[in-house]
Amino acid sequence: MQASWRTASREKLITELERQERENEQLRRERDRYRQERDRLRKKIDRLEDELDDARRALHRQAAPFSRGTPRRRPRRPGRKPGATYGRKAHRRIPPQVDERHAAPLPSRCADCGGPLKTIRHATQYQEDLPDVRPVVRAFDIAIGHCIDCGRRVQGRHALQTSDAIGAAAAQLGPAAVTLAVVLNKQLGLPLGKIATLFRERFGLTITPGGLVYAIRRAARRAEPTYEALRETIRGSPVVTPDETGWKVNARLQWLWAYATPDTTLYAIQPGRGFDEAASVLGSDFAGVLVRDGWAPYRRFDQAIHQTCLAHLLRRCRTLMRDHRERRFAPRVQRILQHALRVRDGYHQGRVSAHGVAIARGHLQNQLNALIDRPGSAGVARRFAAHLAIEFPAVFTFLLEPDAIDATNWRAEQALRPAVVTRKVCGGNRSERGAQTHAVLASVLRTIQQRQLDTGDVLSKLLHSPAPITALAPPRTQ
Repeated sequence: MQASWRTASREKLITELERQERENEQLRRERDRYRQERDRLRKKIDRLEDELDDARRALHRQAAPFSRGTPRRRPRRPGRKPGATYGRKAHRRIPPQVDERHAAPLPSRCADCGGPLKTIRHATQYQEDLPDVRPVVRAFDIAIGHCIDCGRRVQGRHALQTSDAIGAAAAQLGPAAVTLAVVLNKQLGLPLGKIATLFRERFGLTITPGGLVYAIRRAARRAEPTYEALRETIRGSPVVTPDETGWKVNARLQWLWAYATPDTTLYAIQPGRGFDEAASVLGSDFAGVLVRDGWAPYRRFDQAIHQTCLAHLLRRCRTLMRDHRERRFAPRVQRILQHALRVRDGYHQGRVSAHGVAIARGHLQNQLNALIDRPGSAGVARRFAAHLAIEFPAVFTFLLEPDAIDATNWRAEQALRPAVVTRKVCGGNRSERGAQTHAVLASVLRTIQQRQLDTGDVLSKLLHSPAPITALAPPRTQ
């Protein structure tokens, strides 16, 4: 009896020991898994801390704002690579007009042996150079009188004058000099001090940076009616791409907005980046197509047709896959969006018909809708799915009219690039008047470039006019 009891106790003890061993093994596996996760998170924290330090240091490295960090040990050779994908080889074209022709005869004797030389053939080389530019000083003998009947003062004006000022303001910059200063400062981002140096050393034209400020401000006042006309053009455009970036005015943060179409761009520097600021340009009842990023205030244009930027969504997919190791939801969203872009490209290349685009759009909507309902358990994937659910009506709008609607907000992004460069150089504007001057002139210059007009002709027309005029007519086709 006692032996059987001992046997049963021993078997029970063995069973208990085996169970505890299994539990210990399971705990060891969980411990190893937690250690691996701990090590992964430590590496991620270290990487993020390094990136944060690099970003903080980059704020103070204004001398090299576009530095890519440590150079590679074996960098690839710059330029296009030889082979079938090189493309057409280009060279500088022959000038259509020759202003000077000079002969380059053979020397009298060979430089090596001293023997006589014989001409075999002639070749032509072309050289395009800049002329020596000197200021043209114009003096206007202005007749001043008064009306015999009413006694009102009357002053004559020549067609080349840009102002009626006399006395202390009698010496002024001409329209060509003002146009060059505006382009260098507002389009190319050159500081006023360097422009004054260029004028003095290259052109022999002496002017102070303060004098340039007044000249550029005068050009902006003349361009105000044109700026308002551009605002109306943007407001009436069927498709508009807006975006915004930070901008300092008097050392305070404001926002530079860009509203772009294929032939018109309008900049506006405003204190905020909300719906009210956007509506001040577009109008709260804007009913065209709005190609924009996922910034929430844009969705408040409830009468507009929306297209969200697919580049931003694809970038978010790559971030989830790279930083969060999300391998279920984000790759599938990426494949759907890339498929939509391939459908658009196929339509532009003539491989997909309009009917095929419509069918593909329906299939893509169904696939994305089904995927949004099953994002998985990861928090980052659920947040991305919630964002896609909000943006869902605006994801595939570009497939309705692939020729007219862009899939991304690249137009506004490119319109902001010159402003970003200028911000890196000067930091913004010192006053509200300077901000308005920058917005007006930058809008006019960008639109002139889009419409392939001559900047000198447009600004000279504005400066020569006795009364404010609109120098840029609305485009014929939107």
